[in-house]
Amino acid sequence: MECRMERRFHRGFTAAEKTELWDRWKRGESLKAIGRAFGKESSSIYFLVAPHGGFRPAERRRSRLALTLAEREVISRGVTARRSARSIAKLLGRSPSTVSREMSRNGGCDRYRATVADENAWARSRRPKCCKLAINSRLRQAVARKLRLDWSPEQIAGWLKRTYPEDEFNQVSHETIYRSLFVQARGVLKKELLCHLRSKRTMRRSRPVDPNGDRRGHMKDAVSIRQRPAAVEDRAVPGHWEGDLLSGPNNTYIATLVERQTRYVMLAKVAGKDTRTVVNALIKQAKKLPKELYKSLTWDRGKELTDHRRFTMATNIDVYFCDPQSPWQRGSNENTQGPAETVLSKGHRLIGAFASPSEQSGSSAKRTTTRDLAI
Repeated sequence: MECRMERRFHRGFTAAEKTELWDRWKRGESLKAIGRAFGKESSSIYFLVAPHGGFRPAERRRSRLALTLAEREVISRGVTARRSARSIAKLLGRSPSTVSREMSRNGGCDRYRATVADENAWARSRRPKCCKLAINSRLRQAVARKLRLDWSPEQIAGWLKRTYPEDEFNQVSHETIYRSLFVQARGVLKKELLCHLRSKRTMRRSRPVDPNGDRRGHMKDAVSIRQRPAAVEDRAVPGHWEGDLLSGPNNTYIATLVERQTRYVMLAKVAGKDTRTVVNALIKQAKKLPKELYKSLTWDRGKELTDHRRFTMATNIDVYFCDPQSPWQRGSNENTQGPAETVLSKGHRLIGAFASPSEQSGSSAKRTTTRDLAI
């Protein structure tokens, strides 16, 4: 019995399919979901996305100053007719040196072909620019050293900006650090440094968006952050706080509270994440402060504060909620979350509160490092 094995042909992605693939990835769809849409394995999607670190490749465009294929056809016909570079340049309205260089780099008068010359020019135009970390070894070592100390790229960028305020050569953006970590083809920052990122991701991912809207954002009798008094917005007086609930290992939870003017930080240990437990802990924490130092609380749209009216009745503290999918509206608290999560992930036991954030990024909100946590 003769067995014949057929070799299956795996078709690649067309340009239009790649565009749709990256659109889906940007919307936060999973590898499996994208694979199903194209009738391919999720591994096929991964091997296309991973080399770019999850960043969508920039669309390539020809420079308006570059020679077009039609112009190269004119040069090819001129070469065949034994015309000089100067006379061909006159026909094109180009400089003679432009035509002369074009001919010399593509085989000269004997072997010049318009199509081949155009393809070669497109390939040569890539010329990737080296990022700052690749050409500045001192800066690269400083970034790597801070990453090993579990600093976030945002913290590192802010620290460099303050340490070298007049020296842009020794400054780098947090986005450049992320790209150098995720795109290993750059050969700048070692792959093992990825484990020091708080998210533990190996490539850039977008958050998935619910097509029916974020149901977490619907909260009964919630007062929008847009109705917050002007005194809260300009940080003129103390007493206005931002908060959120952090989840740690082994079902541990803490509520993080940051005062907007002073950036003073309090941590409250919470036994569970249900709204009754969280509100009880917040009420207990609020009673530790004088009334003039606790006037309002701004929270995310998490379900843990569904019972916010009971908190207000017990403490006489107004509660405001961010817009759905807009945690950046309570930036002081968001900038504190990372260091607190780092400490929780290492299994430390919470015994108190901490204050005086020492690290500040490029924004007005100060950043806290792990050494600021009194635990």
